[in-house]
Amino acid sequence: MQTGIVFDIIKYAVHDGAGIRTTVFLKGCPLDCIWCHNPESKKLEPETTTRITRNKILKLSYSETKDVVGREVTVDEIINEVLKDRMFYEQSGGGVTFSGGEPLMQPKFLKSLLMRCKELDIHTAVDTSGYSSKEAFESIIPYTDLFLFDLKIMDEAEHKKYTGVSNKIILRNLTYLSESAKKIRIRIPLIPDITDTKSNLRQIAKFLSELKNISNVDLLPYNELSEGKNKKFSSKVKLENLKMQSDESLDKIKKTFEPLGVEITIRG
Repeated sequence: MQTGIVFDIIKYAVHDGAGIRTTVFLKGCPLDCIWCHNPESKKLEPETTTRITRNKILKLSYSETKDVVGREVTVDEIINEVLKDRMFYEQSGGGVTFSGGEPLMQPKFLKSLLMRCKELDIHTAVDTSGYSSKEAFESIIPYTDLFLFDLKIMDEAEHKKYTGVSNKIILRNLTYLSESAKKIRIRIPLIPDITDTKSNLRQIAKFLSELKNISNVDLLPYNELSEGKNKKFSSKVKLENLKMQSDESLDKIKKTFEPLGVEITIRG
């Protein structure tokens, strides 16, 4: 029986593809982005963390609770959970999104989930960093209606510095996907002074202008909440004291991508 490791399931998601969706988060990620919003997704195996609860006024006492992040589940378990909300998918044009981590780190499990969804006529989306083998992408293309593809940094050295890996595979896979006639929604995390620089954003826009089947570009402003998560799941804090972009700066960034002629969305 096909099994995989999942660390969360979010119901009624509205930013992971069209309509109302169920987003299933698979564990494991080959990248080590310093701004990671889901640091609990990095390790493939389940892990135990400590949650500390303190007296908020005097800060004199505390208690520790052990949390296990991630669980081995079967395809049937996930599909049974997904089917509970089928009515909402049908009414809203929604479906299921498989995210992570990097869902393609569990390619056989992901393919099995996608195949079952298509058998049930449920719309499917895969949220990916793009860092996987071409063969893994080839295996899921027939069963994926929409790819949510992260694009972070165009300069290879900078990409490796801030994510731990080269971007060559990512750019190659995006180019390959763009020829597959599948719908692709680009997601760009806007990290101040890292991904959010004029040079980088212009390079991304130029690269996208040469591709096919790009339907949307989602601009994702920096979220300070990730700093707290990173403190919990990492022995060192990699990124601190960055501020979310102003509405004015986000509007300027949006204008950089408007010549692409696709829908540009700023996600909260």
